[in-house]
Amino acid sequence: MMFRNSVRSGLILVAILFAFVSSAAALETPAREAILVDHDTGAVLLAKKPDTKMPPASMTKIMTAYLVFEHLKDGRLSLDDTFVVSEKAWRKGGSKMFVEVGKEVRVEDLLRGVIVQSGNDASIVLAEGIAGTEEAFGEMMTETAHELGMSNSTFQNATGWPHEDHRTTARDLATLSKHIISDFPEHYHFFSELEFTWNDIRQYNRNPLLRRNMGVDGLKTGHTQNAGYGLTASAERDGRRLILVVNGLNSAKQRASESARLLEWGFREFQNYALYEAGDTVEEAPVWLGEADRVPLKIREDLKITLPRTARESMTVTVTYDSPVPAPIREGQEIATLRVEAPDMETVEVPLEAGMAVDQLGPLGRIVSSLEYLVFGAP
Repeated sequence: MMFRNSVRSGLILVAILFAFVSSAAALETPAREAILVDHDTGAVLLAKKPDTKMPPASMTKIMTAYLVFEHLKDGRLSLDDTFVVSEKAWRKGGSKMFVEVGKEVRVEDLLRGVIVQSGNDASIVLAEGIAGTEEAFGEMMTETAHELGMSNSTFQNATGWPHEDHRTTARDLATLSKHIISDFPEHYHFFSELEFTWNDIRQYNRNPLLRRNMGVDGLKTGHTQNAGYGLTASAERDGRRLILVVNGLNSAKQRASESARLLEWGFREFQNYALYEAGDTVEEAPVWLGEADRVPLKIREDLKITLPRTARESMTVTVTYDSPVPAPIREGQEIATLRVEAPDMETVEVPLEAGMAVDQLGPLGRIVSSLEYLVFGAP
């Protein structure tokens, strides 16, 4: 690691040099839409039409599960609560949990029916139990999605049943998956269950990567004629988690092989690097007319970035601020900016704050300090 200091137009620049080699930014995939994201840093490792609106098919059920988890977390619902199976839910075609009309079914069992068995019937039972009607539940799904930042998503039903206005994007599904994992760690285990038996019918989780011993622990497949074959998946390896969304593939076999290939590529080619921890002093800035000569510039939160594994020599980390910083200075006052730049990488900007308060000198002290500055320059 090499440091370089320079002063230009009242700015002090501190550059830290690394390498950045864009190893495979142009990796191709047969998926119609795709995105691969690092869960911790938010770095996008691969993107193909990530903001194109698409039919999500049964990947919709991740949103259905999110709303159920939300109700469980705030106490409006418990896993032991029961909902009655309506005739609409019982009659719904496609993949089924095989619940019986008029029967009461526990929420926990319905969740397994949605997540493991991809049951359209179970999804509708939950939707009607929470919102009264599936249509009202669709409105709740859309509202919640927008609150989560899924601005390109509109949901019309709880199942992913084809509808011309039922659309989301690969990026939005990745955002939703990140929230599922982060917001509801106590319920995320449902997505890794390999099988579930209901009504004496044993069904296996449709996620083809759960049995491949590659760290995959979620989330959901999808398939309709219009959507093609899709998968939203997440995998954790050596403390690092990736989220993958693919859609529009030609077969279940291609979905499995391509999803595995992209996840393996992401783990192999990229790594996370911790640059600073919360509270670290990144630099000390000179102070103008203050009771202290210098003030520490501290970072408020951990700074971790994702780079290709080959990259540790051509990235710059730059701290900029007006120098010297005039007193008085409040502790916690944002007085500098940390910029992380590298080829083929979106610039990261993080504010730096004063690590302590610095009062202004009294009248005599200001005069003496000003004279010293004129004679000797900045401290």
